Amino acid sequence: MSKAKDNPASFAPAGAGKTAKPKAPRRTSRERSHEPEREADVPVAAAPTKATTPRRKRPDVTPKKRPARPKSVLAEDMLRRALEATTPRSRALWARRGLATRAQLDRTTQAMLLRQLYLAYYEETRFAQAAAIAEQALTLDVLPDVAHQDAARAKQALGDVEGAAAHLRLAARIGPASRKAFHYWTLGSLFYLHHRYPEAIAAMARAARWGTTDKPLYHGHLALAQIALGQEVDGIDELMDRLLVAPAGSGYGRFVLGLLALHAGRPGDARRYLEAFIDRTTSGRRAAAIALRGEVEAARQALARLPAD
Repeated sequence: MSKAKDNPASFAPAGAGKTAKPKAPRRTSRERSHEPEREADVPVAAAPTKATTPRRKRPDVTPKKRPARPKSVLAEDMLRRALEATTPRSRALWARRGLATRAQLDRTTQAMLLRQLYLAYYEETRFAQAAAIAEQALTLDVLPDVAHQDAARAKQALGDVEGAAAHLRLAARIGPASRKAFHYWTLGSLFYLHHRYPEAIAAMARAARWGTTDKPLYHGHLALAQIALGQEVDGIDELMDRLLVAPAGSGYGRFVLGLLALHAGRPGDARRYLEAFIDRTTSGRRAAAIALRGEVEAARQALARLPAD
């Protein structure tokens, strides 16, 4: 028997003897249209990118500089401090600092700073420097009659009577009408203290003509100069009564009242007025005490001539 007959598998169709894999039924296009898309067929959206945002700046921890203050404001602040100063040293310090900005100053502020420096020098009895500062202030032409008064006061303290008188004459000439009487009276007081009585009488007579509320002071002082020159003066008691009720009667007027009471033969009143003048003057502002040193000395001499109580 041939091998083909003996091997029945040789006549089996191809694939016989193997377990046939069932074929999946073919799907229609309609069925395919309802089939969910495979994962590979789904378009993948691009991964969202982070939005580019500007980086926030770290806060600047460096302290910001304050804007510079105008020099004029600084000078005015220095002037205020000088005006409020309680000692000549501090007054001079603030005045110098204010004047350091003088290139930016108006003339009025500069003149006021110079006057504070003048007062500091005057109170420290540095009269030569005080006179130089007052004359420097004159170049600014701000209240020149006041600057002449300041210069005269410093010159008088230096013993320069003629220099002081020259400044006072100029002050009286250029000053406003409201201050002419004061300038003439100050000139008369200068001459009276230095026993130049005719010149004192002439100046005080002018002061009395220009005077208003302080006229009783000028009349009383004029009477003292006339008495010192040997002239007869009537109505001393009346002069004293008028001066007692005048505004100046409680200040410089006490000096005039004391000397008038001495000439009127009223030693008790003379002592009372002169002591009050000395106490008030020496316990007040240092500048006033220095300016009135001549009057204080004259009052003490007059007290020494009075009989003991």
